[in-house]
Amino acid sequence: MAQAFTDLSAFFTHDYDDVIDVRSPAEFAEDHVPGAINLPVLDNEERARVGTIYKQESPFRARKIGAALVFRNAATHIETRLSHHEGGWQPLVYCWRGGQRSGAFSWMLREIGWRSETVQGGYKTYRRLVTQALYDTSLPHRFIQLGGYTGTAKTDLLHRLAARGVQVLDLEGLACHRGSLLGEMPGGQPSQKGFETALAQALHGFDPARPVLVEAESSKIGQILVPPSLWEGMKKAPWIEVRAPLQARAQYLARAYDDILSDRNRLQARLAPLRHHRGHALVEHWNGLINDDDRIALCRSLAADHYDPAYDKSMRAMEPDVREVFETPALDDAALDVLADRMAAALQDMVI
Repeated sequence: MAQAFTDLSAFFTHDYDDVIDVRSPAEFAEDHVPGAINLPVLDNEERARVGTIYKQESPFRARKIGAALVFRNAATHIETRLSHHEGGWQPLVYCWRGGQRSGAFSWMLREIGWRSETVQGGYKTYRRLVTQALYDTSLPHRFIQLGGYTGTAKTDLLHRLAARGVQVLDLEGLACHRGSLLGEMPGGQPSQKGFETALAQALHGFDPARPVLVEAESSKIGQILVPPSLWEGMKKAPWIEVRAPLQARAQYLARAYDDILSDRNRLQARLAPLRHHRGHALVEHWNGLINDDDRIALCRSLAADHYDPAYDKSMRAMEPDVREVFETPALDDAALDVLADRMAAALQDMVI
């Protein structure tokens, strides 16, 4: 039986025991319904082979070969990963467009006695609802942006504020990128679609009656674009800002960016393009600090000579509505806990 999903929240609040994505591993890796498990009935190579036969030889021959592969792979899943389920198990199965792959797999499961259902329209239905939410309609949430110079521990503060009950949207965490020139993180970034799924799920978990704190970002985080509905909400949002001494920021950056600071060649390669913006002399100065492994001095210069001027220019262009500025003399754990307490109390009373 095919179920019609007309609201994105239905994908996040369903009552099915499991959601099964029967698409190929490559399709699944790009994006999938949250919580879904991948039981492909055609792997990457099989899907490509069947598609080629369909286009270049014969649709009938492609369907015949595809059917044999689908049922063979489905049988393997039933004998292995699904063998422990009892008779009352109720899975939801989907493929690309709710057609042959999910239909065949779901039919097998129902013949066994499991209460299997499919998604009408498959993944394309889910993706259409995500696009509608993030591109075509306004979000119901009210946002507050958290600003401050690079190195003021904004992401760290977001996590501490979340632990204190503040609704927090960690865009850098969702995008797997620290949002700066040196912001690459191990494992790389998700696909744009995968990011949007994670974003939609995070937004669904917020109470629209309460504000959501989000770090001030540009419209692009690494290679990920912030969808229009969120970006519009962020542009309208009031700001709070964190300020800390340059030396404290340099020490914090040296800790937070330890991974890339430890990779001399990669670091110098990332800084090389700045010769056109900051001049050869400054980049050579940075290279000297890198060669001397003087991380504090390097982070201090990067902040003062590159990140801070860019932030000041952006602030002059945007002229944000800064409601409150929070000063901190240090950025160690104890100081951040004190700062987070102050910020949480202020946010509770802030009217936006």
